[in-house]
Amino acid sequence: MTEVLEPALTPDETTADATWWRQAAVYQIYPRAFADSNADGIGDLPGIVSRVPYLRALGVDAVWLSPFYPSALADGGYDVDDYRNVDPLLGTLDDFDSLIAALHDAGIKLIVDLVPNHTSDRHVWFQEAMAAPKGSPARDRYIFRDGKGPDGAEPPADWTSVFGGPAWEPVGDGQWYLHHFAREQPDLNWKNPEVRADFLHTLRFWSDRGVDGFRVDVAHGLAKDLLDELPSQAELDAHPKDGTHPLWDRDEVHEIYAEWRKVFDSYDPPRTAVAEAWVVAGRRARYASAHGLGQAFNFDLLEADFDAAQFRDIITFNLEQAVGSGSSTTWVLSNHDVVRHATRYGLPPRGPSAGGGDHTADKQGKEWLLTRGAEPVLQRELGLRRARAATLLELALPGSSYLYQGEELGLHEVPDIPDEARQDPTFFRSQGAEIGRDGCRVPLPWTRDGASFGFGDGKADLPQPAWFGDLAVEVQDGDPASTLTLYREALALRRELQTAETMTWLDTGRDDVLAFRRPNGWVCVTNFGDDVVELPHGEVLVTSMPLDDGRLPGGTTAWLRG
Repeated sequence: MTEVLEPALTPDETTADATWWRQAAVYQIYPRAFADSNADGIGDLPGIVSRVPYLRALGVDAVWLSPFYPSALADGGYDVDDYRNVDPLLGTLDDFDSLIAALHDAGIKLIVDLVPNHTSDRHVWFQEAMAAPKGSPARDRYIFRDGKGPDGAEPPADWTSVFGGPAWEPVGDGQWYLHHFAREQPDLNWKNPEVRADFLHTLRFWSDRGVDGFRVDVAHGLAKDLLDELPSQAELDAHPKDGTHPLWDRDEVHEIYAEWRKVFDSYDPPRTAVAEAWVVAGRRARYASAHGLGQAFNFDLLEADFDAAQFRDIITFNLEQAVGSGSSTTWVLSNHDVVRHATRYGLPPRGPSAGGGDHTADKQGKEWLLTRGAEPVLQRELGLRRARAATLLELALPGSSYLYQGEELGLHEVPDIPDEARQDPTFFRSQGAEIGRDGCRVPLPWTRDGASFGFGDGKADLPQPAWFGDLAVEVQDGDPASTLTLYREALALRRELQTAETMTWLDTGRDDVLAFRRPNGWVCVTNFGDDVVELPHGEVLVTSMPLDDGRLPGGTTAWLRG
């Protein structure tokens, strides 16, 4: 047996309310695809309010709300026009206040998405920058550079954006601006004191309205060091990931988050934050420090096959990292950026290099089955079976679990969206070579029938497949064998059983079966193989699939109390 050490900071050292996030079950809502209240085909804040009873019955501790700010939707809302307002298509600030009140009345916290690496090109600052001359204070809020050549007609460097195509955009006067994502998302200059001060204002604005925490987008990208002579893309790719890279995960980014932490700690209870930081995992702990954001996503399970060795390696590594940071780790199987795990697990494995292994998460490496071409056959039932097993394992682990809307329904990816209906900039920037992330962002089915399966009174903005009706909330509600019932039962038990952030691996005598015990006798066993195996002695509390004459089938997880 291998004991996983206890974190340096335990919940007993502060008030329970201040540490609610350490082992919370957090449900991500992509607002435009959750519930539509006014039949315009787009989900909105009043729609979410109407579904708060559903969230309460599901049993989650918090909601993470993806961007709801004014936006042209060049990147699904991550191109922000105004950080202190609500997109009129989604509602108003009064609607936002109603949402906070409804969630808090239901005992659910609210985490909002913050996008500090870049604004939209419609942001008032960028409009001022485009109207201002070279070298002006308005342009200094962003990253402008003179182009190469006598008239500046060539880009300052040959850099490629994350979404494909060039990362520098000309503005017509010999200068170019940097955008690591879509051209409508110009990168901010975080060396500018005005930028830093304005985001402190934004943190206070939402915290004063009652927001409990922040999910920080591209948290590793804010600090940049651009010398007069810019490196090539090849030199960037070859640069070590050790805190000195010109663009990513620079050490000085933590000076920014130390300022943010002072704002968070000025509230009672302190506001929390979680970093989206695609960094070498050994450097993740600084983002999760109590002096910084406080928690950081580990995406290693997103990179893993349904494989016992990969899961054990990833779990052990990340719990050891939590010891070093004093934080708790996070577990994620699906989100708005990746193929849903019910689909991933029904496809051929990618191999150890994709998960666990060296723990060097790569945001491009997680794009699974998003390119055109001959696709492997999806084993739908196998994928869902494994997804249920993986989720039950995830919910038993120490730390917080982040769930993505629709996974509780067992939804698969929707790969066959018509080209004319697609919205992800990855699709357009790659000229259709990569189909992008729209397949996991299709609006949820609430009813068996209807123009949008209960999402709203009209058709949804992204087309839903006919099979969505069979997985609707209405169909699964009350069905003891449904995935929705499994999630509800597991989340209720988790709240009852959750204890200190420790676990002990148990010897199962098999390489394809993982088992661990939490301190109060809560045992989790997952069979990653195909053979039916014996369970340890104890009271069976919940299983991801029915047992076979008291034994654990392949692709199944069981919780016991011993």
